Amino acid sequence: MKRNICKHALLIFSGAMLCLVSCKKDFLEPKPLSFYVPENTFNSPSGLQNLLVACEASMRSEFFGDGAPMITQMIFAETAVEGTTDKSGPAQNMNLQITPTANLNSTDYNRIGWFWTESYKAIKNANTVVTYIDQPKWDSDNQKNAVLSAAYFHRAYRYYMLCNEFGDIPVTLSLLNSPKLDFASVKREVVLQEMKKELEYAVQWLPAKPAGGEVSKGAAYHLLTKINLALGLFDDAIASATSVIDGAGYTLMTNRFGVDKDDPAKNIIWDLHRPLNKARADNTEGILLVIDREGYKNGQGDFTGGGSTMRQAVPFWFSNINTPTGNKGTSDAQKKNQPLIDWDQANMFGRGIGRCRGTWYSTHMIWTDANDLRHAPGNWMRMQDLLYNNYQIKTDPYYGKNLQLYNNNGGILCGDTIRSWFDWPHYKLFIPDVENSNPSGGHSDWYVFRLAETYLLRAEAYYWKDQNDLAAADINKVRARAGCAPIADADVNIGTILDERARELYYEEPRKVELTRIAYLFATTGKTAYNGKTYTLANFSKDNFLYDRIMEKTDFYNKGVRTNHNDEYTFSPYHVLWPIPQAAISANVGGVINQNEGYDGFQNNVPALTEIPTK
Repeated sequence: MKRNICKHALLIFSGAMLCLVSCKKDFLEPKPLSFYVPENTFNSPSGLQNLLVACEASMRSEFFGDGAPMITQMIFAETAVEGTTDKSGPAQNMNLQITPTANLNSTDYNRIGWFWTESYKAIKNANTVVTYIDQPKWDSDNQKNAVLSAAYFHRAYRYYMLCNEFGDIPVTLSLLNSPKLDFASVKREVVLQEMKKELEYAVQWLPAKPAGGEVSKGAAYHLLTKINLALGLFDDAIASATSVIDGAGYTLMTNRFGVDKDDPAKNIIWDLHRPLNKARADNTEGILLVIDREGYKNGQGDFTGGGSTMRQAVPFWFSNINTPTGNKGTSDAQKKNQPLIDWDQANMFGRGIGRCRGTWYSTHMIWTDANDLRHAPGNWMRMQDLLYNNYQIKTDPYYGKNLQLYNNNGGILCGDTIRSWFDWPHYKLFIPDVENSNPSGGHSDWYVFRLAETYLLRAEAYYWKDQNDLAAADINKVRARAGCAPIADADVNIGTILDERARELYYEEPRKVELTRIAYLFATTGKTAYNGKTYTLANFSKDNFLYDRIMEKTDFYNKGVRTNHNDEYTFSPYHVLWPIPQAAISANVGGVINQNEGYDGFQNNVPALTEIPTK
């Protein structure tokens, strides 16, 4: 990258926040090299900007790679489940596997711990910028304030995520130069209120159109909208969303553009999600993106290897599927390696392993409009669109024909329908891959925020205010671009908004975070949900909207569904919040970090702080 991160400099400040995940105090003792001391490293704008690059790199890792953290967001919601069925460990039996002492950061288990550790690393980097903002010689106050505001954004982004993943959390707003072992949990709403203040400052100074991957004014307003919603400040949420929709130069993309714009077989939805189209200057919808190109590195300095979206979220289609005559029907052979292959479906669709397995809700239930471009042939792949392509069965009468799930006698032809048989959004997950031997999903920029979500956030704010006509108008902006019929005012509820988010933002939004935020709102407002229930904070971990939504929509959890490895899919109301990693609690020997209800250690909690500590 053009702004390489000085890894040695970052090591100086690894101590304090890493004490949240390590018990070894000697590891935390700073050992600066003579040149890489703060006064030398952060005395120039580029030194502080490198820390912001580290924040951007960490954000990129949220979406990309094997077992991407984004998948954990989706499987703690109603849109997907963990589809790995050949071993125990993947997060399926949540009641058994999700505990404070479990492996919480592994591609073979889950990435809950990634959100904890990476968030605090990014917060440390943001705190360093805030601490040393007066150290460099700046060209202007505008330049200085813009860098400070970007640090505020990254800090707010992480705390927003943490507050809706873990609830009450430890907070620090300053750089810690020595180990701190007396953290305390701070009430969620107190943290969010502070982040609101910082973003209200940031929107004054951030540029409208920065370089790709950097934070814009629109991104700060978008995040501010989420925080306003989380705080129940619905008028403020409408105002901040409107600042993006009407005043930041963004518009929904409705006309064909970019690399495939002249291909009549494609449409605007396809164009919107092409790797080379996302950061184009004429794409007026993207608000915040992470940039991933060939040669880019992740936050650990390693080459990213691409997005891996096709490996993660496409079915294991080349295994477990037979023809009606009993032959193995599919093959992942590639034309470049096997001349006898007639349909190179590995390169056409990706060699998926079905780790992120879409539910019936996200693959079928929400697709009620036959004209929806997001679900149109070519954009959306159904298993029946694939062909029996095993080059070793060319004499089979079904060779070259479309897959079918049942034979003529009603017998099932797929030996693992969890992992190997589900539909998927090809337009979003397909990324050509020229690096990996097995097509997994190559390099692509990725949307973090885009205008379609801003409309849906404002629609939600209107819903909470019972202004369903205005909510419907915003939802219909997104639906009209997709070619859908408008939704009626009377049909607006949080369910219809969540359905539209699932159609539009699959593998983009942190679905668990947004569902938890909404669950908190039902508990704090007392508003009756579409299921006829009301909720309270006093009973939050035993009875909440997130759990009821998942039980209503999913065809897996608590239904007796088991994998081929005999692991059952289970889920409980207390999973509305993730467990605080026990290592963080144990290392904090001078204070108490509270554990969430439903997990071992909750009995040791003390009242959470109502003010953020100053040191």
